[in-house]
Amino acid sequence: MEKHILYTTEAVNQDGLNGQSFIKTGGLTVTVSNPLNNKPGTNPEQLLGLSLSTCMNATLQAIEREHGLAHTAEVRVTVTLIKEENFAFLVVARVRIPGVPLKTATKLVALAKKRCPVSKLLSGSSYYQVQVVEDY
Repeated sequence: MEKHILYTTEAVNQDGLNGQSFIKTGGLTVTVSNPLNNKPGTNPEQLLGLSLSTCMNATLQAIEREHGLAHTAEVRVTVTLIKEENFAFLVVARVRIPGVPLKTATKLVALAKKRCPVSKLLSGSSYYQVQVVEDY
């Protein structure tokens, strides 16, 4: 299949966990800090959670539209830092679609899990789960 580039961005970090990360073109700069200290700033866990929740919900919005449904989905992602032999992230996405029967919501979420680019990156990991919930 031929690939058509729609968008490219370049994220830069020169400081590790304490300093700043930025997007090379576009003006976004964020202060980053180690999640195990109380310094201000974001961290990889938070950025991954935002990335997945935004991507998954945007994908669900498109799927809801394809099925003639209003966009009511909400995605909440929990990212937990654990230490085994090395550090790892446990990622759990919980999806709620008010006004849609649970069986239908489960089918829509399964489609989104396969179509969302961030979800596709995580899907090979045993540390990644997507759950459909009726309430948070």
